[in-house]
Amino acid sequence: MKEKIRGFEVAKGFENKGINLPIRKTKYSAGYDIEAAEDVIIPKFIAGQKPTLIKTGLKAYCPEDEFFILANRSSNPGKKGLVLANGIGIIDSDYYNNEDNDGHFMYAYYNFFDHDVEIKKGDVIGQAIFMKYLTVDNDNASGKRTGGFGSTNKK
Repeated sequence: MKEKIRGFEVAKGFENKGINLPIRKTKYSAGYDIEAAEDVIIPKFIAGQKPTLIKTGLKAYCPEDEFFILANRSSNPGKKGLVLANGIGIIDSDYYNNEDNDGHFMYAYYNFFDHDVEIKKGDVIGQAIFMKYLTVDNDNASGKRTGGFGSTNKK
């Protein structure tokens, strides 16, 4: 059996929900297409509202010196009015299998059209791109992740 280096798995709670593991559509694609795990309505934007989280039913693993980016589909803003609330999502390697949510990653979208937008289970909602990162000479980070989404700065 080949050693696990980086890849996708179905997150806990989604094992029997028909989740497809992401694929690249062409030989030179950087991103893996990520599908919605369930139907969701993204309401038209109203000032002050929180973004809508779209579940993927997925988690991903990678080496300690890597992370993956959650990126919007290039067609989403023009065709569906969807913009990622955080520009891009950064998922660190230690998010995998975390105690809060098993490493389940989601996309946070705002809808800037003048009507609600429906996303169906299986619709491609974004891409995941794996990358290495670099550290500075005097880096001495030693903190440990204690949870899932938004837990990096929690004490």
